[in-house]
This record gives sequence, structure tokens and C-alpha cells, in this order.
Amino acid sequence: QVQLVESGGNLVQPGGSLRLSCVAFGFTLDYYAIGWFRQAPGKEREVVSCISSGDSSTYYALSVKGRFTISRDDAKNTVYLQMNSLKPEDTAVYYCGAASRVEGLLEGDVAYWGLGTLVTVSS
Repeated sequence: QVQLVESGGNLVQPGGSLRLSCVAFGFTLDYYAIGWFRQAPGKEREVVSCISSGDSSTYYALSVKGRFTISRDDAKNTVYLQMNSLKPEDTAVYYCGAASRVEGLLEGDVAYWGLGTLVTVSS
């Protein structure tokens, strides 16, 4: 069965850190661009960060640039999102998605979605 499974979400205080993981089952991530997305209550889903296949070039939304780092370990079929200096406005359900190219992720042309993991930033 083809699926993406996210983990690592938790309750954290402002200024804290979390690392999210996205593991692929039923297919290999090597040939896919992977994106992290988030959806806060009452808001639309937005792109947070993407990483390409091959050269692992990265994209970050302005709101997270300098605080979040995306990386991939194809040997483990896993993509990570290291989140530092977390703010209350980072509170959301975080999803990972796979597409054939980064442009597809940015355009919403996602082949596979995970079910999400909840990140809550609050004191």
C-alpha cells in the first residue's frame, strides 16, 4: 500500500524546536520531490518547504526561512523538517506530499499525501 506517514508533532513552547519525519511506504522517495505543507484552523493549506529529488535543492516559504530546515535520507525513505525558534503562528497540522517535481508541489499537483501531524506552539 502506497502511503506517507508523518510523525514528530507535539506541544512545544514558543522558541522551542521539533523535528518532523515523513516516511514513505510502498514506493521509494528517490525519484520524488517532497514537500511539507501546513494547515492552521480556519486557513487554507500552505506550502512550508520543498526538497527536490537528485540535487536536493530546497524551497522555503518566507515565513519559515532561516528557522526551518528540510532534508532527505533516501536510504531511509524519509524526509525531515527541523523546526527551530517556533512561534505560536506555526501552530497547524503539518502534512507531507510527494510529486514528480517541486513545481508540482507548489502548484498543488501532489501524487501522494500523508494524514498529517499536529504541531502546537503555546506557553
